[in-house]
Amino acid sequence: MRYTTFGRHTGLRVSQYALGTGNFGTGWGAGAERDEAKVIFERYIEAGGNFIDTADIYQFGQSEQLVGEFVHADRDDLILGTKFSMGAQPGGGLSRTGNGRKNMRTSVEESLTRLNTDYVDVLWVHYPDALTPIEEILRGVDDLVSQGKVLYAAFSNFPAWRLSRAAALSDVAGWAPVAGIQVEYSLVERSADRELLPMAEALGLGVTMWSPLGGGLLTGKYRSSEQGRLSDLKMLVHTESTAQKSAVVDAVISIAKDVGRTPAQVATAWVNERSRRLATSSIPIIGPRNLAQLDDYLGALDLELTAEQFEHLTAISTTSLGVPHEANAASLNGVQGGLAAQVDGPIVPVA
Repeated sequence: MRYTTFGRHTGLRVSQYALGTGNFGTGWGAGAERDEAKVIFERYIEAGGNFIDTADIYQFGQSEQLVGEFVHADRDDLILGTKFSMGAQPGGGLSRTGNGRKNMRTSVEESLTRLNTDYVDVLWVHYPDALTPIEEILRGVDDLVSQGKVLYAAFSNFPAWRLSRAAALSDVAGWAPVAGIQVEYSLVERSADRELLPMAEALGLGVTMWSPLGGGLLTGKYRSSEQGRLSDLKMLVHTESTAQKSAVVDAVISIAKDVGRTPAQVATAWVNERSRRLATSSIPIIGPRNLAQLDDYLGALDLELTAEQFEHLTAISTTSLGVPHEANAASLNGVQGGLAAQVDGPIVPVA
């Protein structure tokens, strides 16, 4: 497994994959029991992985408890990230959910207890709550960084305008900087191409990409059965709800047959290559529920799609960039065409 720094502005060295542990535990009614989760964890570490992703809400706290047990012996060799916002238990009430400083403090303290550690490397604000000002979130995280309980601050599932404002405010105020973002990204969910990924590239933020298989859709398994996340969790999953998604699944399965690999490996290999082409570090979050799924992800590490295969998958999965991007692109093409007719030599963009 290769390694990179988490974004351009940190020295935090992380592995090519992050291990998502939403399937560690059975509190949601589906997931991996302790022994199976430990086998998955150990196999990931043996493969060279060092970046563990969890959250207080995962399996209602069971994920953090299992992760805390598994990482304890090598805590300082591993990069541990957790999230807060939604609370570890359902029906937590007004003071136990959201991004306000009160819940942030309580959530982090309880996460540290479950994780059996005195600090987390990355604290993710899991979701925007539509109430808490970004200044309050930044100040609260800055306090935790100052106390040594958190090393890096990052945001998950936030819109680009709030993230860019947060990065600017933290820079101006001298608060703990925004180190990274977490977004959903796969061949069937590329909305992040519009704003989030260009913003991360411009600001040098680290990126982690969750659900690289579209909740299992890109494995092709839902064409013969509904068993999996679709039947067990009934959330965070895609279906063949559009002709484009069906075309993407068709293409992934076809390429998999051509190269003698599984559809999951082809879909993951595309995300891996897309990550390498970004101008900032980007790490897929893999979330296996069993060892076979983990081995599928690991098998994608040495799968190199041909340029033709990569471009074909990229073209059929592209998402509409919408306003103002498409209009701007058309205008820019017109401007450049006009300039090219009048300027002797190449047109060089102004930095």
